[in-house]
Amino acid sequence: MSYKIGLVGKPSVGKSTFFNAATMNDVPEGAYPFTTIDPSVGEAYVRVDCAAPEFDESCTPSVGFCEEGTRYVPTKLVDVAGLIPGAHEGKGLGNQFLTDLNEADVLVHVVDFSGQTDIEGEPTEGHDPREDIAFLENELDMWYLEILEKGIERYRSGYDGDEKHIEIDLAEQMSAFKTNKDEIKQIILSLGLDLDPDEWDENDREDLACEIRKRTKPMVIAANKMDTPEAQENYDDITSDSEYDHLTIVPASAHAEKALKNAAEQGVIDYDAGDEDFEIMCDVSEEQEEGLSQIREFVTEFGGTGVQKAIEAALFDELNLMAIFPGSANGSASEKGVFRDCFLLPGGATAEDFAYHLHSDIGDGFLHGIDCRSKRQIGSSTELNHRSVVEIVSTNQ
Repeated sequence: MSYKIGLVGKPSVGKSTFFNAATMNDVPEGAYPFTTIDPSVGEAYVRVDCAAPEFDESCTPSVGFCEEGTRYVPTKLVDVAGLIPGAHEGKGLGNQFLTDLNEADVLVHVVDFSGQTDIEGEPTEGHDPREDIAFLENELDMWYLEILEKGIERYRSGYDGDEKHIEIDLAEQMSAFKTNKDEIKQIILSLGLDLDPDEWDENDREDLACEIRKRTKPMVIAANKMDTPEAQENYDDITSDSEYDHLTIVPASAHAEKALKNAAEQGVIDYDAGDEDFEIMCDVSEEQEEGLSQIREFVTEFGGTGVQKAIEAALFDELNLMAIFPGSANGSASEKGVFRDCFLLPGGATAEDFAYHLHSDIGDGFLHGIDCRSKRQIGSSTELNHRSVVEIVSTNQ
């Protein structure tokens, strides 16, 4: 499957700049609300150390690309329509926002940590980024709560005489969030709630909606505009506050990433996405040199611009994905090349899961796998690791 990252945030925080920097697309950017009306979908990448050099091979990627031993594996990035408070009530582009958002597996919330845009996305000074973090979580929680309430009504309207299970009705009502009755039951019990919703008060329902949201729409905060002193001060305050320990907060400058990629495309610098530094390759003007010097100061302090880190944190940390390479234990290559593919699978995936990921027929005919590093046979239930290289042996190949 192709995982989808939803890029969200209030208007004018640099969300479209972040999208363009990550994908090198050209969607409109502007300091006014609803620059983005319809969601833009682009291809971003996560970095994986390529396995090919370990086998004395040069890879031939079928998708993505490889640079000096770093494999860039594609993922979908969706720049979701601008958000304002009250979206769950249909305000602004609320209904469209929630529909588009539901397609995402994980969220990157772009927040203006400089405090230069208010809660509506209008220019200001001294705005507290905490309000932006809180308002998005609240909008999502209220959205989930509305759907949860419908699930409770579904439970209560069941036919008399039938054995009723609240987790089944909630899972069916919330199926669009890719959850199931077992997960719902586990969440209910983890909060110390009874399985009878008639025992829940308003706070219980809100807590349950919030917890289901956290489990099914994990989130990374991209602390944008971190190349300003105001943003750095806010970042220090917020990341030292235990109230935000549940969030992954990545310092970022979408503007810096976009500038570096543009300069790299023009041959001015040597830079790859996510690098912690860059090299100037030709003579530049004093103005260019000053601009690059300011960016270098930022990326050196924070270990990069943060755009690439935020995307990778979303997939590898929040979704707990791992990269798996299909291989050949005897080192033979297909006619199309070697190490053509690199797939992203959920953590804990087994050899049989990988077989089904390749094709349902291969999974149906699964015999065993081969760990191409050790050349040992592995069974269907063997859990794979990040960067495993596995050959699948199936009757349907």
